[in-house]
Amino acid sequence: MGEAVLDNHELRLRPPRNRVESRAIGWWTLQSSLFALPLPLVFGVLYLCIPPARPVFGWLFLCTLVPGLLYMAAMPIWRYRVHRWEVTDEAVYAASGWLWQRWRVVPLSRVQTVDMLRGPLQQMFGLSGITVTSASSAGAVKINGLDHQVATELVEHLTRSTQAVPGDAT
Repeated sequence: MGEAVLDNHELRLRPPRNRVESRAIGWWTLQSSLFALPLPLVFGVLYLCIPPARPVFGWLFLCTLVPGLLYMAAMPIWRYRVHRWEVTDEAVYAASGWLWQRWRVVPLSRVQTVDMLRGPLQQMFGLSGITVTSASSAGAVKINGLDHQVATELVEHLTRSTQAVPGDAT
């Protein structure tokens, strides 16, 4: 496990305590359907419109639909189990992913910017995501699937906290 030291406090890479909003499952399911269903739908239409080619399009329909439905069923629930977040007086903790899982700790003294994003699908589910950019070559920490009000309060809290923490975020 990775460790960092900040002002004589030991920061450990550990699972964050807070789950994302349960509505994120619906958001991820809708996102996955936009990826998984167009090709089977095309094959289904071709199956109906071109009778001589029905055997080919029937198999193509099934071969694309079954994995797509499995993806739509498994991915959102698995991501919900993995995605977590937490903010303490010292750091931002985040865990994300589903096949490739990532745990990150960003000391508040290293935070440079905090952004909030709400795409159209997130807005439908009342969700938001935040991005915490740090002075790290590993890139920004993203926490997606937060209730919009929680995300707004979190951005305000992080903005106040990073201003209070000594250091120049480099």
